Amino acid sequence: MGPRLKAYLQLCRPANLPTAAADIIAGMSISGLFLGLSTFEFPMNVPGQAFLLILASVFLYAGGVVLNDVFDIEIDKVERPERPIPSGVVPLGKASFFGFLLLIIGIGLAFLANTLSGYVAVLLALAILSYDKYAKHHSFFGPLNMGICRGLNLLMGITLFDGFENWPYVLIPIVFIFAVTMISRGEVHGKNKGNILLAGLLYVIVLIGIGALHMVYAASNLTYLVFLLLFALMVFRPLVTAYKENMPNNIKKAVKAGVLSIILLDAAIAVAYSNILVGLLILLLLPLSIFLAKQFAVT
Repeated sequence: MGPRLKAYLQLCRPANLPTAAADIIAGMSISGLFLGLSTFEFPMNVPGQAFLLILASVFLYAGGVVLNDVFDIEIDKVERPERPIPSGVVPLGKASFFGFLLLIIGIGLAFLANTLSGYVAVLLALAILSYDKYAKHHSFFGPLNMGICRGLNLLMGITLFDGFENWPYVLIPIVFIFAVTMISRGEVHGKNKGNILLAGLLYVIVLIGIGALHMVYAASNLTYLVFLLLFALMVFRPLVTAYKENMPNNIKKAVKAGVLSIILLDAAIAVAYSNILVGLLILLLLPLSIFLAKQFAVT
């Protein structure tokens, strides 16, 4: 792989992209996709629409992280000069074009899948740009904006069948990603114990929230608890370490675990609307993310 190609891939954060796909699969599960698969009670083009939505989500996520680096050029020149744009491997203008192109492709794919999903994709793209350009510089609205991006991504999957049923599940990724983004505030300088404590509290709220939503909306399928337990183990262990030894390296590990564990979170959501096989299907994205995380930066 040539250095230029690797630099462009690095801008896209490949390890994070399967987590975007996991959001969509969870959302489509909530919409009833896998119940429909078992009874064949939907049009034959639905699997194709589902595939388009997964691709749309991946392109939108990739575009968002590329443009995040574009807007961070001045900061990265000082704090992370080894990144593709400040190092000069990828020119700023080409990186900007690349990022916007990815967003446009993502929106187009969503409209091809479903008109309502396309409108959600437009909102998601606007939320992404809002975070990249403005909100991330604010200690509260930055994490909230990032969480809204994840919530809209889940919602895009829910709209597979032209509806907003069970929309309260959107609150789960909003709260969780708010917490992860709060932790990431200490990646460079450390000393963020207050944020870590807040994140731990929000993690607990997420665990309780999933159980409560499943009781209200989902069938009484307790298999999701297995995935929820794995999720809790994955996020709390590095979080405790980052609190005890509040150094940038440990904080980065806690953030990395938070980002990758979205796959387990999505599996815990999806299983309640399908079966354990769907959960295992989503879970297969985790080793892929972990492998890619060894090759490319997560944050």
